Amino acid sequence: MTSVVSGSNRTIRIGSRKSQLALVQTHWVREELQKSFPDITFEVHTMSTQGDKILDVALAKIGDKGLFTKELELGMINQEVDFAVHSLKDLPTNLPEGLALAAITERENPADALVVSEKHKDKQIDTLPAGAVIGTSSLRRLAQLRHKYPHFTFKDVRGNLNTRMAKLDAGEYDAIILAVAGLERLEMSDRIHQVIPSDISLHAVGQGALGIECRADDTELISLLKAIEHPQTRDRCLAERAFLRVLEGGCQVPIGVNTEINGDTLTLKGIVASVDGQRLVKDTITGAAKDAEQLGSQLAESLRQQGAQEILDEILAEVGRDS
Repeated sequence: MTSVVSGSNRTIRIGSRKSQLALVQTHWVREELQKSFPDITFEVHTMSTQGDKILDVALAKIGDKGLFTKELELGMINQEVDFAVHSLKDLPTNLPEGLALAAITERENPADALVVSEKHKDKQIDTLPAGAVIGTSSLRRLAQLRHKYPHFTFKDVRGNLNTRMAKLDAGEYDAIILAVAGLERLEMSDRIHQVIPSDISLHAVGQGALGIECRADDTELISLLKAIEHPQTRDRCLAERAFLRVLEGGCQVPIGVNTEINGDTLTLKGIVASVDGQRLVKDTITGAAKDAEQLGSQLAESLRQQGAQEILDEILAEVGRDS
């Protein structure tokens, strides 16, 4: 194989979804790599994924493992692209044989954001009126917010960020919940009405970070991609992904996390909730950041013993009945 780092003749093909947010993220990765490796040509190739095409069905109904990644992964396996840029929260914790998570970039704010309609500009999430219609396509957000605010009405919302904003502004919703990171990357920070505190809603595994996936045997490319990896974000996200992997939940299962690193110490909070918000199992673990994946696995086992597995089994059985 031609050396990626020293060989100036190689063109590296980057796979991306076609959505506006995906392209912003992919071009950011391309520009960062171009700064480090000016002699290499990086080309962006776009693909539509199943999740981009099915916009009229709730994610929880169709199952979302690989929903936004499968076509990109096939592109890598078939040598059509060399690596793919994903929102890490969309990337399943078990990757196809022959592919590897090569790098994780520095995380943006992983919190959820409250975006409100014009008539509620004077409100925060705690002061929205009873019966307020809240849009979210995430069972994780739904379960945690139902627990805290049983007096709200929750309604599914799909589509890209612009589509969701248009539905909000047209009056279909009183507020919608979106990721802070996505709004910031699309320069829509002015629509963030409130950053939702973690004691109300723990964020999704990997939220706010980008995951770069490539063929596992392309060692020179993996070495190149490490140039844009952020070690603290990597350790935090590896702990979160191990937590999710042990619980065998996709991101459409109500599993939330929060991680912090202080010095060499990592603290991971995890939650598993029932969809109706009635039951929450929550715990925290602290240990050495170098043992990130082990900490995530240990926390998952702890929550299992506290009743999380029973909640997850019920949700999976319900999804099976509805499919």
